[in-house]
Amino acid sequence: MTASRPGEFIDNGLLISEIDFSGFNLRLSTDRYRSREYHERERDLLWLKVWQIAGRADELPQKGDWKTYRLFDQSFILVRGKDDRIRGFINACRHRGNQLCDGKGKSTRFTCPYHKWSYGLDGQLLAVAKPDFDGTVEEFVGPKEGLGLVEVPVECFAGFIFLNPDRQAAPLRDFLGDAAAVLEAYRIDEMVPVGMNVREAIDCNWKVVMDAFQEGYHVQAVHPELVEFMDMSRERFSRIGRHGATTVPFAAGNDVEKIRALPAANFPGIAEIRPRFEELIDAYRQADGSLSFGGGVSPRSLLQRAARERLTTKGLDVSGLTDNQLSDYQFWAFFPNVFMQLGAGEATIIIAEPSPDGDPNRCIWHATAYLWFPPEEREALRTEVVEIPEGEHFPYFLALEQDYQQMELQQRGLRNLGLQALALTKQEPRVAHLHAMLDDWLEQAA
Repeated sequence: MTASRPGEFIDNGLLISEIDFSGFNLRLSTDRYRSREYHERERDLLWLKVWQIAGRADELPQKGDWKTYRLFDQSFILVRGKDDRIRGFINACRHRGNQLCDGKGKSTRFTCPYHKWSYGLDGQLLAVAKPDFDGTVEEFVGPKEGLGLVEVPVECFAGFIFLNPDRQAAPLRDFLGDAAAVLEAYRIDEMVPVGMNVREAIDCNWKVVMDAFQEGYHVQAVHPELVEFMDMSRERFSRIGRHGATTVPFAAGNDVEKIRALPAANFPGIAEIRPRFEELIDAYRQADGSLSFGGGVSPRSLLQRAARERLTTKGLDVSGLTDNQLSDYQFWAFFPNVFMQLGAGEATIIIAEPSPDGDPNRCIWHATAYLWFPPEEREALRTEVVEIPEGEHFPYFLALEQDYQQMELQQRGLRNLGLQALALTKQEPRVAHLHAMLDDWLEQAA
């Protein structure tokens, strides 16, 4: 990927009408959404071998802060060490395998509640209880060096903690590939959750969640109120290794009234820059109150200028973003289970995790709205994660609530054993790409 700004790669992606679909399978077996056998295959060949988001680095701000991460029946500890590095360990004592902790907390060491073996924040064995033995630790248990907690690969990127259960995994940067430069330009690591930060069970397979956010084909039926704002005929798609992204220009881009009407719940960044946009617009107002543009100036270009000026004034470095990235959103499928709607100074990110109980017809989704604020304002504005109890439901904004309900309806249909396959269309390249990458991963890992 070579560009003066990394996002130009996606700005210049193929129009949907230009994509060669010959390498995609447009008929997907429904077993992948409902079969326990397929789900267990994913568990062993995908989830236990892939880099995945296990939290945010700012969840562990101080040395000794820790949290646990659960994947099916596997449990891991994430902890910020004395050297400020975040590490990951299997959540099991090396003595008899007892689970060490659950939830989150702050400690100077981890002590097993069963026999009082204790470990440092770097995972090394510190001490063992030996009330009836007068010899050394080595005489009691053997060499301590081989008895530290089992470490798993953990790295941080874009403010997220990535964990890979596979101790032989290649570095995270290899997994990110060219996606890293594009994502870094958005400064996601400097954003904080504001307003929505929710983990909730949903009655559908995790891939149903991913599929729903990988195409705009359903907007006409599920989100009719958004149709006038998006120009789906100009959607562009880019493959970036196993990841993929599209961008869709605002149909409202050259219509001042439509820009004013953009719903803040869906487009929070636009709401913030509107005042500066109005100031720029006024410079083109005629004596009779009408607007007249020329010289390459348009409401869209003024919206981009307003965004760059407003965000730069706030302190956000947007120098790595293209003009299109300042007015249009990028929609990412970050393999395997993360959807990102990225805009300048904002992001909506949904992570779809397989259900801990192993039911292929359920998953956990974590929906978070991120906004950029100057460092001194972030803590006061941060929304902590809300865990919704089983049987309860969080009231999302309209479009997200519509998606939530639709996904559960889809899974009900997918449970029908007589339905053997799904038929994708050529308006769904991100869905096709995601499943092609999943099939390729499972085949290579087998």
